[in-house]
Amino acid sequence: MKIDSYMPVKIISGEFCVINNADIFSRYGKRCFVVTGKNSAKASGALYDVLSVFEDKEILFELFDEIEPNPETLTCKRAGESARNFGADYILGIGGGSVLDAAKAVAIFCSSPELSHSDIYKRKVPSSHIPVLLIGTTAGTGSEVTGVSVLTNSDSGLKKSISGADCYADVAFCDYRYTESVNNLTCKSTCLDALAHAVESYLSNTSNELSEMYALKALGIILPFVIDKGFSDLSREDYENLYIASIFAGLAINITGTCFPHTVGYYLTESYNVPHGIACAVFMPVLLERANKYCPEKIEAIFKNYSVEQLINALNTYTDIDIKISAEEAKCVSSRWESGVKNFDRTPGGFTYLHAEKALREIFS
Repeated sequence: MKIDSYMPVKIISGEFCVINNADIFSRYGKRCFVVTGKNSAKASGALYDVLSVFEDKEILFELFDEIEPNPETLTCKRAGESARNFGADYILGIGGGSVLDAAKAVAIFCSSPELSHSDIYKRKVPSSHIPVLLIGTTAGTGSEVTGVSVLTNSDSGLKKSISGADCYADVAFCDYRYTESVNNLTCKSTCLDALAHAVESYLSNTSNELSEMYALKALGIILPFVIDKGFSDLSREDYENLYIASIFAGLAINITGTCFPHTVGYYLTESYNVPHGIACAVFMPVLLERANKYCPEKIEAIFKNYSVEQLINALNTYTDIDIKISAEEAKCVSSRWESGVKNFDRTPGGFTYLHAEKALREIFS
């Protein structure tokens, strides 16, 4: 039995957890650099709760609200320079996965002025960085509790993750109320991302007793929504459960990492602007088919109350995207995964660039 894990983030959860734990912000200093996107931090109400805390605790802040979806390294570098010029004591990220991932990178750039935007992929780990606090506004990415940040290289346009001890937040505030403002497409995509995290982690060759416990807990919550309930007309209890599930799924991949759907799914996001969760879900039937061959006992454990066919049928309705990929394009893009892809190695039965090429051809022909 193995339960190896590392997760240093302090999780603070529940309704009004930001307001009710205002003293924590003061502990990290009196100058906070706030990182957000254009809309979600305000629409969710999270930013206004934070500003109330800052006023009460006399914390000075500077707001950087220019983080784009699939955050670019140049944007994070620029934000890091602004944080350093402001004299920030810590970084606060408020938003969905893109913003949370960006906040981690901003902290690294803030403390490491010698790094060019692309050098973050080659930094010495753990690098120097100032503290990071996170407030999630979507139920899906699990970035609150992972030592990973997925960034888009501004030179190549390719999504690539960084990871390590310097990519963990110090504190994550988890209030499901902030997820209630997302639109239906975002809710669907982020929940499919959480589903992918849980499934990929559970089926991973690197799973252990602890990661499997987290993954199954997440799946027990998410599967009924994906297969039966859908994501419209959600109650407050539904939002709470989905957010908790995303954290469980994040705790699972924090131990195992993800499998091939995440890696190949990045291409759909880079080239066709497919939302990340949907891009991962597209390849889940292929993963389930491989798992049924190489680890059928795990498939049986996941599908005690539903069948594989029920999930695949549901996924087909969520991932009906109008994309055509030629055999030549599939061959060309798959060549970038010829070696050294950890996500492929974690996949049941192993996975190669040839398998990726085949999947792209068969799904998008």
